[in-house]
Amino acid sequence: MSGLELIAALLGVTAVWLTVKQNAWCWPIGLVMVLIYAWLFYTVKLYSGMLLQFAYAVLQLYGWWQWKRPDRVEDARQVSRLSTPTVLIGLAAGLGLSITLGAPMAYWTDAALPWLDATLTGFSLIAQLWMAQKRLQCWLLWMVVDVVYVGQYLHQQLYFTAAFFAVLTLIAVRGWFEWRRDPALASV
Repeated sequence: MSGLELIAALLGVTAVWLTVKQNAWCWPIGLVMVLIYAWLFYTVKLYSGMLLQFAYAVLQLYGWWQWKRPDRVEDARQVSRLSTPTVLIGLAAGLGLSITLGAPMAYWTDAALPWLDATLTGFSLIAQLWMAQKRLQCWLLWMVVDVVYVGQYLHQQLYFTAAFFAVLTLIAVRGWFEWRRDPALASV
């Protein structure tokens, strides 16, 4: 399975790098990557992670649409900041998703790491939504989530995926600095 895992990781690095560069090709490449990871996570009993990949598939399509909307191309492509109350609402939603998913995974499945996997899933959904909307704070949330994912994937012996998430952490740092310099933020 490591060959498929390597392909998914390489597609993921490419997709996230293109996201940093605000290139809309990040979305279709990311779509292929998340579908591969859905299968991989199923095989290692990371069911929340598998479900996350299907949610990501929907968010990949949403992000692609947001970034390429013909009626709002200029507006849809501008980086913006979330207000503090909106960030707090997003984090509360991530926590709510974590609990909502974690309980059934812990009690009704043979999931390997039900609570950790569900927590990472909940907050990843928020980060991905913010990314699709080009919200600067997505990168800060990705930094935290990606570091924790490294440990989870090492524990599950998904070594290429752990390395992939270590690289994603570095790319998230780069994304934070690049998007902070976006001219759209200077006018706010």
